[in-house]
Amino acid sequence: MKLRLLAAAFALASAAAVAAGPVLVHRDPGCGCCGKWAAQVKAQFGRAVKIVDDGNRAAFQKARGVPADLASCHTAVIDGMTFEGHVPIADMKRALATRPKGVSGLAVAGMPLGSPGMEMPGMHVQRYDVIAFGSVGRRVFARHGG
Repeated sequence: MKLRLLAAAFALASAAAVAAGPVLVHRDPGCGCCGKWAAQVKAQFGRAVKIVDDGNRAAFQKARGVPADLASCHTAVIDGMTFEGHVPIADMKRALATRPKGVSGLAVAGMPLGSPGMEMPGMHVQRYDVIAFGSVGRRVFARHGG
């Protein structure tokens, strides 16, 4: 019985340690909006964010399963899930909490105005979709702007 309790406590501690790990963000070198997005992630997740300037991000994106036509300026990894581009933090949290079957990540293609990190005072928010991708293909996860 004590061994089971010890194993359960270790499993919980390990899960908490993984969940509390830093957010890894690979970005196009020198991209300023990526830093703005990362600051929002840090504030809303309460975790350290490690930004890597990556001149060969296409290889990283491919390794993480990001469809080429959904590419943006940065790719983040949080608790094993991949987030491409300016994905809203609420959508990221929902995906991480629900872990939809066959979904390995979310993507916002391009750099839509008004998306997190792309806010511009006085500018109209562009309409954009957050796309879930993974072994089950793709589907719209959320819609924003408009």
